[in-house]
Amino acid sequence: MSEHYLLIKHLHITAAYCSLAFFILRAVWSVAEDHRLKSTWVRVTPHLLDTLLLLLGVSMAVFLQLWPLPDWLSAKLVALLLYIFLGTLAIKRGPTPRIRAIAACLAILVFIYMLGAAHQHHPLSWATRFQL
Repeated sequence: MSEHYLLIKHLHITAAYCSLAFFILRAVWSVAEDHRLKSTWVRVTPHLLDTLLLLLGVSMAVFLQLWPLPDWLSAKLVALLLYIFLGTLAIKRGPTPRIRAIAACLAILVFIYMLGAAHQHHPLSWATRFQL
């Protein structure tokens, strides 16, 4: 593999963890109904991080010629849509702090699933590590 691919991969992983960390911080602020959540930088930063994350992911898929998409990557993209939906509930659309907290926890679980799907290259994510 070329050094460019490895750079893109490591930037993608770094962006993913930064995105998760910032999501958790915003979710805590959302549940606490903290005024910092309304700051411009707090509203803009996740879009920048997530755009970078998506561009790096697409770059890796193009670099590896992953078309048609393998089943694990298709599952990861479906999970991404669920993560986005739960994230909007957790940060702004959840009507109560309790609903926002539950949505945040579920979003984190979906994120962990996406990590497993990417790491295991399988739609069953981390479940492939267990012999049933």
